[in-house]
Amino acid sequence: MTLVLALDCAISGLGVAVVRDGTCLASLREEGRDQAARLLPAVASVLRDAGVGRHELSLIAVTTGPGSFTGVRVGLAAARGLAVGLGVPLAGFSTTSVLVSQAATRDRLVVAAIDSRLGDWFCAIGAGAAAPFATTAAELADRLRDRACVIVGAGIGPLVAQLAVAGVDAEAEVAFVDPVAVARLGLVQGVDAWRARNESEGLPRPLYLRGVSITLPDGARRTVD
Repeated sequence: MTLVLALDCAISGLGVAVVRDGTCLASLREEGRDQAARLLPAVASVLRDAGVGRHELSLIAVTTGPGSFTGVRVGLAAARGLAVGLGVPLAGFSTTSVLVSQAATRDRLVVAAIDSRLGDWFCAIGAGAAAPFATTAAELADRLRDRACVIVGAGIGPLVAQLAVAGVDAEAEVAFVDPVAVARLGLVQGVDAWRARNESEGLPRPLYLRGVSITLPDGARRTVD
């Protein structure tokens, strides 16, 4: 029996799930900010609903980005702390790879898309561990021209509309990151494989495609490394 606790704070809000051998025992998704204050109480609530004690867990799984700088840090810090404290391995997955794994449409090229909120998008094309990249709608249209695709993610309407104007045959599949999908991805390689990977590579690290965006005292915004 393999029990996985999965966490996600990478894009917006938070998600927590407990999965046993692929079956979801309990899950929770909340929108809003203050993930740092709400995540651990959410974990306690989901464990209670699942009827699972924290020391029964076999694996922790978490999204590592790209996404919100603060959200990625909060989710990964909590996951690393739990993994170390409980003595279990930690599995980390890019947010885009999770979104691609959730796509219901399989007869089109799958493209995961996350609004950077800075005028461009964090995307990954295709299944598996495709590397995410930052791109504008126009640049993405050039990559996708003549290929029918489905764009998966939240808030993707404007991107799909811009792709359509550029002549790309793109459909929208609106989806938030599902922590159950994160947990199931962790089960694919298995607990022992993740333990060996943690020992050889260290615990998963945040995946950023650019520096953090900050607001200056005068209200101006800038990106810093």
